[in-house]
Amino acid sequence: MYDTILIPTDGSTVAEHAVEHALDLAETYDAAVHALYVVDTSAVDIGLGTEQVDRIRQGKFGDMPELEQRASDATAAVASKAADRGLAVTEAVIGGQPHRQIADYADDHDVDLIVMGSAGRSGVRRALLGSVAERTLRTTRRPVLVVDAETGTEPGPD
Repeated sequence: MYDTILIPTDGSTVAEHAVEHALDLAETYDAAVHALYVVDTSAVDIGLGTEQVDRIRQGKFGDMPELEQRASDATAAVASKAADRGLAVTEAVIGGQPHRQIADYADDHDVDLIVMGSAGRSGVRRALLGSVAERTLRTTRRPVLVVDAETGTEPGPD
C-alpha cells in the first residue's frame, strides 16, 4: 500500500511524534523513507540578498553553518531512529515555501504517503496563522497523515 513515505521535519517535538508514526508504517509496509527539511525562505531575514535566498533554495547554505546544522540534525534524527528499526532513510534539505516544497518533493519522488506533525492550533489562531500541515493538505493530492502534538492537556474548544 505504501512503498515510499515522506517525513517532513523541522526537528521539533511536534515533528518527532509524526516520525514515530511514519516509522511504524514504514516497518509495516516495508516502505522506503525520506526525511525532508525545508528552509522557509519567506521567513529568512529580509536583509538577505536574492543570491543568498537562491542558494538556500538549492540547499547551499554558504555562510550559515547554524542553519545547515539545524537542518542536518533534524534529518539525521529521523535517520537514526529509522536505523534502530533496520530502515534506511534518504535525507534531503531544500529551501522555499514549506508546503509547496513538500508537495513538489512528494511528486518528484513518487511518495505514497506524507506523515507530518501539526502544532494542534485551533479556532482563531489556526485561521490567522495557518499551518504547514494544513497548507500541505491543500497543495498536494497525495495522502497526508497529520499527527497532532501530544501536549498532555485536554483540547480546548475551537
